[in-house]
Amino acid sequence: MFSRLWTVMRKVFIHIRRDPRTLAVMFIAPLMQLILLGYAATTDVRNVPLAVFDQDRTAASRDLVEAFVASGQFAVAQHVGSDRELATLIDGGRARAGLIIPPGYAADLLGRRGAQVVFVLDGSDPSIAGSSLSAARLIGQAKSVSIQTERRAAIAPPLEVRTRVWYNPDMASAVFMIPGLIGLVLQLQATLLTSSAIVRERERGTIEQLIITPISPFELILGKILPYALVALLITLEVLILGTFWFGVPIKGDVGLLLAISCLFLISTLSIGLLISTVANTQQEAFLLTFLTLLPSVFLSGFIYPVAAMPGALQFISGIIPLTYYLIVVRGIVIKGVDVAVLLPQIGALALFGAILIIAATARFRKRLD
Repeated sequence: MFSRLWTVMRKVFIHIRRDPRTLAVMFIAPLMQLILLGYAATTDVRNVPLAVFDQDRTAASRDLVEAFVASGQFAVAQHVGSDRELATLIDGGRARAGLIIPPGYAADLLGRRGAQVVFVLDGSDPSIAGSSLSAARLIGQAKSVSIQTERRAAIAPPLEVRTRVWYNPDMASAVFMIPGLIGLVLQLQATLLTSSAIVRERERGTIEQLIITPISPFELILGKILPYALVALLITLEVLILGTFWFGVPIKGDVGLLLAISCLFLISTLSIGLLISTVANTQQEAFLLTFLTLLPSVFLSGFIYPVAAMPGALQFISGIIPLTYYLIVVRGIVIKGVDVAVLLPQIGALALFGAILIIAATARFRKRLD
């Protein structure tokens, strides 16, 4: 019995040894999971981008801004000159919070009624909003106690930080997660659909038919991408309808704009799948490589964990992942209702990624047998 069992086991080991690339992918995936989860799986947000609208411009107002920065929770992204400019920064994701200091702030601190400042939060990401909200209140309380101590008098709190949460006042996680799932589902489905396209032709022996035709590599790549792009767009509509009517997440922006930008994102994801298809030798290997590329997208794109909480190296990697930009787009349109002007940096990045990846997939494909 043992000899027969050993014969079968030996045969399996020989098959594994003959497919070293698949074996390497199988061992690399757990390492990537451990490293990415070890560094990215944190909700301890630091250096939240803060827009400051200081209408008082006194030593007292500058001291309050310095108290927010010194906490380590916030970093001043930009000083603005109007409420509208502050709102534009938050709409575009360049600031996650805003501090509005009214005129006469320094004088009000010395008065009996005390001073009030407004702290505005982007509630579209509850993990960032929750910690920022608590930090702002604690900073206000600490500053108020410090002023009372300096005066050595038991007076009413001289400073009140009034908080406002925009876009998602209840900070419901579904409002944040459902739009993110649109991007993740799109990437997973689009990459899986195309990652086995060339491999399947090779395994079935039909690759020779493509080789003898006058079609160019670019035409072949486009011919493979476009049908899957139409299918993926239908999937997008399906997920949007389900998210709106089943989970109760309303779409505040232009659905047509969202679908148009989704096409740019789909070019990137479908090209990734085809690039994998030109590298892999078997459909199993294509599936494993797809899973390997999906890991960084899940953990480093901001889908679950805030990018601001990650180390600098992982933030850099996040910047070269197309899903990172698409999540900003889909959450901006669905949750905030922003227009195309706010999303121009993300649209440009997705267009660039799409062009690079489709050129890479075309260059990788060789119109000949290996």
